[in-house]
Amino acid sequence: MASRRLLMAAAMLASAAAAALLSAPSDAQTERRTFVTHSGAVIETHGDVLDPMYTPSTVEFDPDEFLRNFEYGRVSEEDGRTVRDYTIVARDDLVQEVSPGVFFNVWTFNGTVPGPTLRATEGDLLRILFINNGSKTHTIHFHGVHPAEMDGVFEPVGPGGRFTYEFEAGPAGVHPYHCHVMPLEEHIVRGLYGMLIVDPPGGRAPADEMVMVLNGLDTDFDGENNLYAANTVPFYYQHHPIRIEAGKTVRVYVANMVEFDPVNNFHLHGNLYRYYPTGTDAVPAFYTDMVTMSQTERGIMEFEYEHPGRYLFHAHKVEFSEKGWSGIFLVERQGAPDGA
Repeated sequence: MASRRLLMAAAMLASAAAAALLSAPSDAQTERRTFVTHSGAVIETHGDVLDPMYTPSTVEFDPDEFLRNFEYGRVSEEDGRTVRDYTIVARDDLVQEVSPGVFFNVWTFNGTVPGPTLRATEGDLLRILFINNGSKTHTIHFHGVHPAEMDGVFEPVGPGGRFTYEFEAGPAGVHPYHCHVMPLEEHIVRGLYGMLIVDPPGGRAPADEMVMVLNGLDTDFDGENNLYAANTVPFYYQHHPIRIEAGKTVRVYVANMVEFDPVNNFHLHGNLYRYYPTGTDAVPAFYTDMVTMSQTERGIMEFEYEHPGRYLFHAHKVEFSEKGWSGIFLVERQGAPDGA
């Protein structure tokens, strides 16, 4: 009997010690996150943020800054024609914390994923100096109209090399650009892509303009995306809602750069938008609250919100929205308190 009591006491002490270990504070930082699911339910999670064991993040990327930033190049004039010069540098040695505790080796144009949003007017002469500071061969392939030797397919640029792409901007619309070196899906899914916006000669009507590049991330290298986003960081615009003004036209230049998955889509809550596929036509093709896009498909969305409040936007492919491709527009009246 005494030996049995001794064994029971030892077991209780062992259990208490194990519980103490489990409840002991961790040296890792604890983070709490709140997510809104497609059904509207609010899910709260918390846990330790994993510290990078080998390579810290070397990419500073602000989705808010990227959202409304356009690169117009260095502008000059030759023989009465507008010339725009850009420089794009490729690297494949950077690391980005794409989600708390998730560190991913990104390949970048000018140090970010997506690369810079280039902007020009139809008819401008574009010169893009491409410098490959990576350890692998890369190119830039622009969608749109240009000579064959400027297509970025048969002109590979090796490590340390450079090449100047020169062509006339056009037609007006939204044109993705990306590396075109095989294996193509690896170069794209790691981040070598961006957007070229070409405005019509007369410009577009005034609007609150923004860029959303829809992307997926295969951080465990199994050939399937495990995170999705608008502008790279999952759930970013859900935690940092995009402020827009009630009654003001919003224009979103959108491109789907998700690899591995054949389609993606964009659903807007509480409103409909005028949709211009590829942005090449002055007349919208649809008035809808959701459009489905295949890989590298793109377009322009225009809409106005009349009623203030918080409105969700997300992929209507529910897996994508629950893995990061979800955000919020915060509609405010000019001069009113936040959200009013």
